[in-house]
Amino acid sequence: MTTLMFILGIVVFAVGLLFSIAWHELGHLSTAKLFGIRVPQYMVGFGPTLWSRKKGETEYGIKAIPFGGYIRMIGMFPPGPDGRLEARSTSPWRGMIEDAREAAFEELRPGDETRLFYTRKPWKRVIVMFAGPFMNLVLAVGLFFTVLMGFGISQQTTTVSSVSQCVIAQSENRDTCEKSDPAAPAAAAGLKAGDKIVAFDGVRTDDWNKLSDLIRANPGKEVPIVVDRDGQEVTLTATIATNQVAKKDAGGQIVQGEYVTAGFLGFSAATGIVKQDFGDSVTWMGDRVVDAVDSLAALPAKIPALWDAAFGDGERESDSPMGVVGAARVGGEIFTLDIPASQQLAMAVMLVAGFNLSLFLFNMLPLLPLDGGHIAGAMWESLRRNLARVLRRPDPGPFDVAKLMPVAYVVAGIFVCFTLLVLIADVVNPVRIS
Repeated sequence: MTTLMFILGIVVFAVGLLFSIAWHELGHLSTAKLFGIRVPQYMVGFGPTLWSRKKGETEYGIKAIPFGGYIRMIGMFPPGPDGRLEARSTSPWRGMIEDAREAAFEELRPGDETRLFYTRKPWKRVIVMFAGPFMNLVLAVGLFFTVLMGFGISQQTTTVSSVSQCVIAQSENRDTCEKSDPAAPAAAAGLKAGDKIVAFDGVRTDDWNKLSDLIRANPGKEVPIVVDRDGQEVTLTATIATNQVAKKDAGGQIVQGEYVTAGFLGFSAATGIVKQDFGDSVTWMGDRVVDAVDSLAALPAKIPALWDAAFGDGERESDSPMGVVGAARVGGEIFTLDIPASQQLAMAVMLVAGFNLSLFLFNMLPLLPLDGGHIAGAMWESLRRNLARVLRRPDPGPFDVAKLMPVAYVVAGIFVCFTLLVLIADVVNPVRIS
């Protein structure tokens, strides 16, 4: 049964992955057709074609390797200075440029001269290239909202899970009381496991982060605490102790290894599934976007640890970069967890949502061959043409993005090497969930 559930989790993620890729390419396709650009192909996947059907002027299909997708638009790059669509040179760099230029004009038919990508105004090209990543962002936001407001997420609540008997500095990393340790305020006040704190010092709240901040902000103060105990509200009185506690960041998350002096009550909060309102959902997603941007920026610094995890005896860190294979494996593990089926599904949806958020941010990098590279090229063209108009200089014409193809090949080579490294690490030393 466990193996079957593991396979089911992989299948669910694979379906989500394929839909995400198709959804991304649909953004490019729909806007390209809206602006009259001819699109000969719309493909999900790479490699050999498993299925295809031609409708109108576009061939739609699915390929064997589900690691991406593409649409093929004619005229992605302008012709060379001599107006030719095909040119050759003994220079390998020049050869790359002209090969890319030639590929952009494949399947050129009579009448297509007005349907080339590069002939569209820069703002239209920006929309076409941005539409793909934007579709991933829309899907990510939709899935996040579905989970946050529909299923709820696991988080600490104001319900008491356990009560500490003494005050121990969290930096000491021990849970056994010594004779010299003072009694914990929670225990002295009569707080019990199962109590739900509904008010602290006159402030009613059902939010754990707010309650935690109130406790931390009142060291040495005697405060009334109202708890819901077996359906009845009971008022307790506690004198908040001063203690070394874990530091929290602006988002309320614990900062590992850092401590501050603050108020301490002395209980552990129970974890529960809590549905979020619209405002909390927006805040939560904003925090995740910041985390994702930070992770993307920190990617180069994580390569040594990733290499050690793949080829050495290093441990695979929980925030280690993970590829499609690793994510599929996590998807399988989710469906083997001893949690309700609704939460298994919610976690799987979160995984697909996170994947789409990563796709959006990654594709927005201003590097060819990514969408962000084409967007940057169109914006640069718009800038220099408008500048020439203001200065009353001749129109410089389209910016030849094809000249950046040698750089694009280098970038693509780096991406391929990184993808292979992540793939090996995902196979030999995968990220696991608990």
